[in-house]
Amino acid sequence: MDHKYIYASLTRISDLAEKGFETKALPRKKWETGDYVVSEIVNEGGESLQIELPNGRMRGVIAGERIVGALGERFATLEATGSWRNVADDFKMTVLTGAGLMGKLTSKSMFIPKMIQVIYRGHAFRNGEKLTMNDFVETIPDIPYNTPIVLFVGTSMSAGKTTSARIVTNIFKQAGYTVVGAKLSGAGRFKDILAFKDVGADTILDFVDVGLPSSICPKEIYQEKFQQMLNRMAQVKADIAIVEIGASPLEPYNGDIAIDGLRDHIKCTVLSASDPYAVYGLMKAFDIVPDIVTGVASNTLGGVHMVEKLCGVKALNLIDSTTTNELKKILTVKTGLSLKPK
Repeated sequence: MDHKYIYASLTRISDLAEKGFETKALPRKKWETGDYVVSEIVNEGGESLQIELPNGRMRGVIAGERIVGALGERFATLEATGSWRNVADDFKMTVLTGAGLMGKLTSKSMFIPKMIQVIYRGHAFRNGEKLTMNDFVETIPDIPYNTPIVLFVGTSMSAGKTTSARIVTNIFKQAGYTVVGAKLSGAGRFKDILAFKDVGADTILDFVDVGLPSSICPKEIYQEKFQQMLNRMAQVKADIAIVEIGASPLEPYNGDIAIDGLRDHIKCTVLSASDPYAVYGLMKAFDIVPDIVTGVASNTLGGVHMVEKLCGVKALNLIDSTTTNELKKILTVKTGLSLKPK
């Protein structure tokens, strides 16, 4: 392991740390999404300034250290937006997610802590060629996909999707089923799919595994990457797939394409919502009628009653263990898989 750099979790699909590389600065016209780059931290360290390592652990940073991450884009409605395309002549950038997503910050919520500021020092090179995430991705031949899906969508980021998906994954594992957990859109963070693994998912994957630092990319590229994710899921031969669509399908992460591609296999849809009106809006925008609404909108009886009155769908606070039996009944009916302990 080369300790000259901090390897962010977007490098987890590569062998950069094991086999090394050269660093060479490139003009911006030769930059592309998914390029592996080296950037130097320029702001002082602090408790909020941390990088997610390839194993998912968080590491604090200090000025002068160099991070290996990847160029990408983020467009989070509640936290921050930015893109490598906006980098100016001074080559200053921001670490847009803890996974090492590199780009120029264009806006940030006043409610989130300061972010790591860096300056571009060069691209990772081997044998005279720049290294990209795609260089470390194996193409899997198309495989018919037949695994039933429990789909988790949200009205925004931080609405409770990953927590809900973790709870449902645990329920299926406790019942003895083979589970594949997948996050098919969003901005790269390893912690989300690791949450599935922590409760027993047999296999986990996300868009990083197919070479995307975030799923903001042209639709035709995402279509190809989406098929590759399906192929990887199909290889598992799982009893059930727990699938999360990161952020909201209304944000530019191509979540709408993922939902359309999964429709024939979705047995149950769980919508994590920030409020009842957001539930109504997403249902209308994507022609989705969720089987369960959870998240912030279900935190109180007032929210539950509003969801059921306004939208005509069931609201359950999945974090509340008193709802578990009802959740199991719904999942059993929808998926056809018995959730009595085996």
